[in-house]
Amino acid sequence: MTKTKKNEFHPNDFVVYPAHGVGKIVSIEEQEIAGIRLEMFVISFEKDKMTLRVPTNKASDVGMRSLSTPDIVSKALDTLRGKAKVKRAMWSRRAQEYEQKINSGDLLSIAEVVRDLHRNDDQREQSYSERQLYEAALERLTREVAAVSGTDEVGAAKKVDDVLLSRAA
Repeated sequence: MTKTKKNEFHPNDFVVYPAHGVGKIVSIEEQEIAGIRLEMFVISFEKDKMTLRVPTNKASDVGMRSLSTPDIVSKALDTLRGKAKVKRAMWSRRAQEYEQKINSGDLLSIAEVVRDLHRNDDQREQSYSERQLYEAALERLTREVAAVSGTDEVGAAKKVDDVLLSRAA
């Protein structure tokens, strides 16, 4: 079972870890934990200055996945062009749903959160918690768009911003 997981990801591959976004596999190492030898993916999240170790046999269980295809990225950008779907539920319930979508690691769900929480200059102010969720979703989306398209985050942010602004026009 560990063989298939090991072949799925390799050092220097970019991967998406649902709770943290895009990271890079630095190496695959063995560690002894509680007397058991475990093979681990060592994933670096450069922007957060964080290193994560994930057992190779648990990678798919925790939702770790390869980067999205360019096709899925373009679908995510199309999602941004859509009309915001704001439910009339209480904010605490909506915030919980947004948080789940962001932490799912699914690019299309993250794009939905960005679309729904995006505010133009002429719209009402966002609350602090709305802004936090929006920025978290936007950052995840931008990092994956950058990694898939091979550009830097600034270029990806501009691409996402252009799509959001074209929707407003």
